[in-house]
Amino acid sequence: MAVCARLCGVGPARGCRRRGAAREQRRGGAGDSEPDTDTDPEEAGGGGTEDEEAAERIEGGRPAPHPAEAGPAGRAPLSLLELPPELLVQIFGSLPGTDLPSLARVCTTFRRILRTDTIWRRRCREEYGVCENLRKLEITGVSCRDVYAKLLHRYRHILGLWQPDIGPYGGLLNVVVDGLFIIGWMYLPPHDPHVDDPMRFKPLFRIHLMERKCATVECMYGHKGPHNGHIQIVKKDEFSTKCNQTDHHRMSGGRQEEFRTWLREEWGRTLEDIFHEHMQELILMKFIYTSQYDNCLTYRRIYLPPSSPDDLIKPGLFKGTYGSHGLEIVMLSFHGKKAKGTKITGDPNIPAGQQTVEIDLAHPLQLPDIETLRDFSELSRIVLEVQEQVRREEQEEEQRQEEEDRSQQAASQPAAKPLGGEGAEGEETAAGAEGTTQNKAPASQPFVLPMGVISRNEDYPRTCRICFYGTGLIAGHGFTSPERTPGVFVLFDDDRFGFIWLELKSFSLYSRIKVSFQNAEAPSREAFDEMLKNIQSLAT
Repeated sequence: MAVCARLCGVGPARGCRRRGAAREQRRGGAGDSEPDTDTDPEEAGGGGTEDEEAAERIEGGRPAPHPAEAGPAGRAPLSLLELPPELLVQIFGSLPGTDLPSLARVCTTFRRILRTDTIWRRRCREEYGVCENLRKLEITGVSCRDVYAKLLHRYRHILGLWQPDIGPYGGLLNVVVDGLFIIGWMYLPPHDPHVDDPMRFKPLFRIHLMERKCATVECMYGHKGPHNGHIQIVKKDEFSTKCNQTDHHRMSGGRQEEFRTWLREEWGRTLEDIFHEHMQELILMKFIYTSQYDNCLTYRRIYLPPSSPDDLIKPGLFKGTYGSHGLEIVMLSFHGKKAKGTKITGDPNIPAGQQTVEIDLAHPLQLPDIETLRDFSELSRIVLEVQEQVRREEQEEEQRQEEEDRSQQAASQPAAKPLGGEGAEGEETAAGAEGTTQNKAPASQPFVLPMGVISRNEDYPRTCRICFYGTGLIAGHGFTSPERTPGVFVLFDDDRFGFIWLELKSFSLYSRIKVSFQNAEAPSREAFDEMLKNIQSLAT
C-alpha cells in the first residue's frame, strides 16, 4: 500500500507531497486522496453519482478533470495521478481482479477510475472466459463489475470437478462459467454397454445475475424448469446445494412414472427390457437410494491426475463396464511403478472412491500365441506364477528393510547413505528393466479373450500393445469381505485398456472420457495424493 501511495504522490498522513507554487490547491485536493478501507471487489470503484459521471467520461475517452493529472510543461510525470485516466484504465485492466480492491483503497481518484466498466469487462473475459457481449447488460442495469464481483468472483471457489456424496454411487459434477451463467453439469456415462459413446450430461443447478443486484441460484432438477435453490460453501473444497421447491421434482403420475422416466434416462431402456432379476434389483435399489438426495447434496473437490513423460499413457478419466452395475467412471493415475484405477462412480459392491484396479508396471506379462490364449487355464497359470513371484519379492523386501533397521540401531553412526544408495540403485535398475521391457514390446500383438471369460461388450479391440500383472478389488454387497484378486491389465491404445478378472472370469473394457475439464488441475502432486486418500477414506 505504501508503494501505491508513493506512486500516486499521496503521503501517509499529510496528503499530497508535491512542492510548488500551487501548494494550497493541491492540499485542497488531498481530501480526494484519502485511503479507502474497502477491500471487497463488489465495492472496488464504488461511489456516488459524481463518480459514475467521471467513469463515463473516462470510458468515453474524455479525461476527468483533476488538479494533479498533468505536471508542469517540460518534465515527465512523477506519479500515476499525472497519467491520463484512459491510460490508467488500460493499466488497471491488466491487473488481476482480486488486486483491484486494494488499489481502490489508495485514493478516491483510483476508486473513481475503477468504476470504469471496461476494466471489469476485461477481467471477466481474461479470468473467466466470458466472451459474451457484456454491453447487453446495460439494458438490465447490471454492470460488468457486478458480474465480476457478485457472480464470478463470489462463486469462483466452486468452479472445477466435484464428486457428489450419494452413498456408494458417487458421481461427476463439472461446474463451469457458461456465458453469463455458472452451471453445474452432472456427467453420466453412456448407456451400457456402449463404452466408446460420448458422455451424457444434464444441469443440476445454475447461478446467474440478470435483472437483480444479487446472484440467483436455481435448481434444475426435475422436468418443470428452473426453480429456487441455495448454495452454501461449507469449507475449502466442499460445498452443498439445496432445493427450496422440491415439488418441482415430482411427477403427476407418482413414483411409478418417475421411476420409468429415470430408467429411460439412466439406462436407455424400459423395465420390460431387463430380464435379469438381479439386474432389476440393482436398478430399483439405485433409484430408491439416489431419490433421497434430490433436495440436498454435498460435493467434494476432485482433481485430474498429474501427468509425466514417463507415464505409460496419459492419465485421466475413463468409463468402464462393470457387469450388471452398468458403466462406471474410473480415474487412472500413475505412481512410480504402480498405476491405480480409482472409482469416481461406484456401486453397492465397490463404492465410489475405492481403488478398483492396481497395475504392477514392474511385471509385464508375455501372452502366449492366440490359440493358447483362448485356454483360460493357461492364462491363469501365467498370472498365478507372476503373483507368486511378486509375493516372494515383497517378502524379500520386508526382510531387507528389517535388517537395515536393525543395523542402523546397532551402529553408533548408521550407514544410512550407503544403504539408501544401494536401494536407489536397485530401484533404478528395476525401472531401467521396466523401461527396456516396454521399449521392446511390439507395437501391437494379437489379443482375444479366453473361452469362458464374460464381457459386456464383445466389440473389444483384437490387438494390444502390452499387458501387465495387476490386482482387482472385489467384495460382497455393502462392501463386505473386500479382497484383491489377481488379473491382467491389457493396454490396447492411448485411449482404451481392459482388465481381466480371473476370480470372476469377467472382462472390463475402459475408454477415455474426451472432455476438456477446466479448473481441474491439482495444485501439486501431494494435493492429488491427499485427495485420493480422502475420497477413499470417505468411501470406507
